[in-house]
Amino acid sequence: MQRRHWQCLNGPWEFAVGAGAEHPSGIATWDREILVPFAPESEASGIDDRTLGAHIWYRRAFDYTRHDDVRLLLHFGAVDYEARVWVDGRFVGRHEGGHTPFTFDITDALKKRDHHEIAVWAHDDPQGVAQPRGKQDWLDEPHSIWYPRTSGIWQTVWLEEAPRRRLADVRFTPQLERWAIGFEARLHDPEPGGDLQAVVRLWVGDRLLADDCYQIPDQEVHRSIALADPGIDDARNELLWSPESPTLIRAEVLLMQGDVVIDEVRSYTAMRGVALRRGQLLLNNRPYRMRLVLDQGYWPDTLMTPPSEEALIRDIELTKAAGFNGVRKHQKIEDPRYLYWADVLGLLVWEEMPSAYRFTRQSIERVAREWVEAVRRDIGHPCIVVWVPFNESWGVPDLPNVATHRSFVQALYHLTHTLDPSRPVVGNDGWESSATDIISIHDYESEPDRLRARYASTPGTDLPEALRTAFPAGRMITLDEHPHEGQPLVLSEFGGIACRTTTDAHGTWGYSVSDSPDQLRDSYERLLGAVHDVEAFAGFCYTQLTDTFQEANGLFTAAREPKFDLATMRRATVGDRHPPAEIPVEVPVDESD
Repeated sequence: MQRRHWQCLNGPWEFAVGAGAEHPSGIATWDREILVPFAPESEASGIDDRTLGAHIWYRRAFDYTRHDDVRLLLHFGAVDYEARVWVDGRFVGRHEGGHTPFTFDITDALKKRDHHEIAVWAHDDPQGVAQPRGKQDWLDEPHSIWYPRTSGIWQTVWLEEAPRRRLADVRFTPQLERWAIGFEARLHDPEPGGDLQAVVRLWVGDRLLADDCYQIPDQEVHRSIALADPGIDDARNELLWSPESPTLIRAEVLLMQGDVVIDEVRSYTAMRGVALRRGQLLLNNRPYRMRLVLDQGYWPDTLMTPPSEEALIRDIELTKAAGFNGVRKHQKIEDPRYLYWADVLGLLVWEEMPSAYRFTRQSIERVAREWVEAVRRDIGHPCIVVWVPFNESWGVPDLPNVATHRSFVQALYHLTHTLDPSRPVVGNDGWESSATDIISIHDYESEPDRLRARYASTPGTDLPEALRTAFPAGRMITLDEHPHEGQPLVLSEFGGIACRTTTDAHGTWGYSVSDSPDQLRDSYERLLGAVHDVEAFAGFCYTQLTDTFQEANGLFTAAREPKFDLATMRRATVGDRHPPAEIPVEVPVDESD
């Protein structure tokens, strides 16, 4: 949804801490400066204070001259956890949910001048375990596998000019079985009526794939854009998106009234299909073995916010260089720029909802609402292949015994499929499966031979014995009422080997520990060899990409340096049983940006 005229508001903002103010005018002293979009707990923000209370304030000025029939939209990528916003002293709206975007039309709040002011109040309970918080610790000091908290603004803030009658939402959905692309558009139209059309143009490179025009009778349009089927596989494959060949289709959508262009947005999509069949994940109708790595999405100086665009690109490049074709983004709705570069460079993504850690009526409502917002935000990304609303029964801690806990998992499983029927859903990743399209297993067994034997299929049977008898971390893999019914099996967490000599001052915590880079290399090669030997696995996810604070079990340090030879790491990751057809991908440069 790119429009031509927008202004980034990242940069210095005034900052204050205060609990009692009901309005920005109640803040007596704006005594600090913060660098947005970095959270105040981070060093990069300039505040670097992890003892802040629950209430913080932001303020900044901007210049803008109002134009007739043009609306000014104020966008926030994410504010943790609740935000209230004022413009020129007038309240314009609130949003609850720390990982999802929101937008306000601030046009009517602008005073008749060119100099304006935005103020933001953010509330984030440090101990709020009934709000979705993911890996943010609720204790004063990070412990175990939880990290420093992130409060307030932590993603980009920007202004955008848009017409009064405009495209409010555009969605493309690949339809491989029909060799077509589904197109949906919804309007924001305060004055319904008139002869409105949507013009849709699609390109691959300089090749025009479609130039269609559709009437918009009732505020929205739903159409299927048929593409010319090239017939033979080679020609078809040139249009298909995969990690080895991430072909994107550029899109332009015009809102027209007669010959007049009312609104214009740019977007993109891809021809990419995901399906499950005979215990395998199919990518573009072919079996595709997922080689994933767990990615926490944290940086030492900036926490959940990427330090730069280049840092996002670098993480994806390192992931692919290490032999992985995807990531499981763990307990984080990632910055949309990461997903953009995963689309461009070719990397599969499992998207996972950050957990709340208490089961209450409030936590149910919060998790469900924010998950719906996350799916709606990211549904158009071809890189996303699996949705994961729960992890390891966090927030639903008694799934085997409490029906309401199981009902919540099942409800979000079915709700996710209702919002997006095109992708698999893992209801509860790790264990205690009660509603899932993939049986995902977390098992940190450090001895390769035991891991190999545990999940080896018995000749002449379809079901690994381990699904009935193994209890990794003391948990059942599937609940009694929900046995394995042929779903693909994915070892979605394993490994977690720390290395004593390659970690920083935070510590050397891991699920197991090696004494040197050479020992880490040998352990990784043996463990990955065992996983590759298990034919029942449709894929795996190694823990984890980088050291993250005290959890020092990454293949790379927190500074993104490999802990042993990268070529060796890649060979072990890829293995020799399922070699991929690797195609080098160059990073494109968009001169228009």
